[in-house]
Amino acid sequence: MNTATFTHYGVKHMNKKTIVNILLVITPLLIGIASSILTRDMMLEYGSLNKPPLAPPKILFPIAWSILYLLMGIAAAIIYSKPEYSQYRTTGLILHVVQLIFNFFWSIIFFNMKQYTFAFVWLVILLMVVISMAMNYKHISTTAFFLNIPYICWLTFAGYLNLAIAILN
Repeated sequence: MNTATFTHYGVKHMNKKTIVNILLVITPLLIGIASSILTRDMMLEYGSLNKPPLAPPKILFPIAWSILYLLMGIAAAIIYSKPEYSQYRTTGLILHVVQLIFNFFWSIIFFNMKQYTFAFVWLVILLMVVISMAMNYKHISTTAFFLNIPYICWLTFAGYLNLAIAILN
């Protein structure tokens, strides 16, 4: 697509790379919204589950996830902006898509299906994919790597919560 095409739609001075970067930033947020819509009714039952010590209030989850989705999108945009020939760039972006898929389905497994043990295993796989993605990013951009550290920490904490809920319920 050329700039003239974008001008036709009222957007001036945007090239393909800019459009892709915007999509990379907003896609995780859209996936999070879709996941929350699909699990909304089941999330209400979360309050009635036996939870471990340190379980945060429900209101914290959408705030934390919104920040994490934004950070992972920014990190992916940083990586996408780097030279295309890098094996780390390609692998990192593939892992970004894979982790988004795993992230999306975790909520459905946990909340809708109530398969807490399977959700924990799924979450461990998600965590391994995110760590691999971050390590690929580190070869290209330390900023993109560090933007994923809060995500890794949150997934680790979520693993604690998920496993405890599996044991307690």
